[in-house]
Amino acid sequence: MDWNDLGKQVIAAGAPLLGTALGGPLGGAAGNILAQALGSAAPTPAAVQAALPAADPQKLAEAEAQWIETIRAEAETQRTAISETQATIRAEIGSDDVVQRWWRPAYAWELTLECAALWAVLIHEFWTGDVATINALVGATALLVTYWGFRFGVLGVYIGGRTREKVSAATGQDAPGAIEKLVKAVVKKK
Repeated sequence: MDWNDLGKQVIAAGAPLLGTALGGPLGGAAGNILAQALGSAAPTPAAVQAALPAADPQKLAEAEAQWIETIRAEAETQRTAISETQATIRAEIGSDDVVQRWWRPAYAWELTLECAALWAVLIHEFWTGDVATINALVGATALLVTYWGFRFGVLGVYIGGRTREKVSAATGQDAPGAIEKLVKAVVKKK
C-alpha cells in the first residue's frame, strides 16, 4: 500500500471520518488537515469536490506538508518503539536468569505431561468400562479443545520466539517473523 496515494485519496474525499475508516488515525489526521486547509470543520465529500478547485494552492501545499510531517512523526514513533523493544529483548537474552532460560521448556514439558495424563485416564476408563467418566470427558470436549488450543497456541508462540532469539544471537540481527516473511514474499511477486 502506498501511503502517499492513500493520503491523496483521503484528502480528495475530504471527510475526517472517511479518512479514519480508510487509513486509521493517520487517515483521520489527513481529513482534519484538509478540513483546516479548506476552512471547514468537517467537510463532506460533495463540499470538498466543490471547494478543491477554488482552494488556495498554497494552503493545499501546506496541508500536504503537514500530512507528510504527520507521517514522519508516526514513523519516528514506531522506529523508537521498535528500537526500545529490541533493546529489551537483547537485555533479556543476555541475562543469565534461570527463569528466563527455563520457563519455556518447563511450560512445554508440563503441557506434554498434562496431555499424557488425560490420555492415560481416558485409556484406563475405556479399559475398565467406566461410562460415567467417559461421558464426562466427552461432555467436556469443547472446554478441553478450547483450553488446549490456547495452551498449544501459546507454546507455538514461545517456540517461534525462542527460535528468533537463537537466530538473533547467532547472527546479531533480528530474524524476520512469519508475517514479515509473507509480506516480503508478496512484495517480491508484484
